[in-house]
Amino acid sequence: MILVTGGAGFIGSNLVAALEARGIEVALCDRLGESEKWKNVAKRRLAAFVEPDGLLAYLDRHAGRIEAIFHLGAISATTERDADLILRTNFTLSLELWDWCARHGVRLIYASSAAVYGDGSAGFDDDMSAEALAKLRPMNPYGWSKLLFDRRATQLAAEGAERPPQWAGLRFFNVYGPNEYHKGSMRSVVEQVHGRVAAGEPAVLFRSHNPRYPDGGQLRDFIWVGDCVSVMLWLLDRPAASGLFNLGTGKARSFADLARAVFAALGKPPEIRYVDTPVEIRDRYQYFTEARMARLRAAGYDAAFTELEDGVARYVKDYLARPDRYL
Repeated sequence: MILVTGGAGFIGSNLVAALEARGIEVALCDRLGESEKWKNVAKRRLAAFVEPDGLLAYLDRHAGRIEAIFHLGAISATTERDADLILRTNFTLSLELWDWCARHGVRLIYASSAAVYGDGSAGFDDDMSAEALAKLRPMNPYGWSKLLFDRRATQLAAEGAERPPQWAGLRFFNVYGPNEYHKGSMRSVVEQVHGRVAAGEPAVLFRSHNPRYPDGGQLRDFIWVGDCVSVMLWLLDRPAASGLFNLGTGKARSFADLARAVFAALGKPPEIRYVDTPVEIRDRYQYFTEARMARLRAAGYDAAFTELEDGVARYVKDYLARPDRYL
């Protein structure tokens, strides 16, 4: 059995679907609240649904059955300002899971984030050295909490301390795809642009306030969620692969490219309107992100990543344009 924390969330529910397709028994840990997040797993067959407060007790009861934990649960909103809450959820619980997996010989694959790179001034290299990690400056408590655990995990591994038999931290870049609808303002730009274009309105993008980038020319490493799942399954199949790994495509694309891909998928001519970036986030706005993928490739992952136009077309035609948008 495999346990997935955050399994009802965006990336987690896509992973749960893939594990089920392999015939693997899945236990899911998450909070649903009053949102429609439950729809992300409404089609799934689950061995258990565990509330986060009871997670460690559940693990102790089923220690002999659990092969691996995918720890994807987190407070992921970059706008969250309660740093105590973020630390309890993103750092302290991660340490508890690390210790539990180390004691019981269970593999741990967890979600880090590209938010650890902050404004990108130190680059986007998933270098695991203490010196490289110390140079990173996240711009929000979420990114800091992820970096904090990355630093602790790599320190424990480097010191030869007790650790899970496999551990891997995945630094997700800009992921898009089905089952993200509960995320509100944190939904991908693909989904947000589609909603406007499908309603006959122009796409709305932020105007550039940096002379090096034209309006719509701000660049991100956009990655199809199916590619993220493929990497996670690849790690599951290769228990010798451990460490920190970027999870993007290695190719930055512009927001204008993304918007044009949505229009193309809907068979409409592009119409884009630009608005000022809100003042409250303008000084923290990232104009460029691009994952350096050398470490994952060197570890043996050789599958191609989905091109932006192909991923957007698949998302629009197979999910967003259908009555049932869920995986």
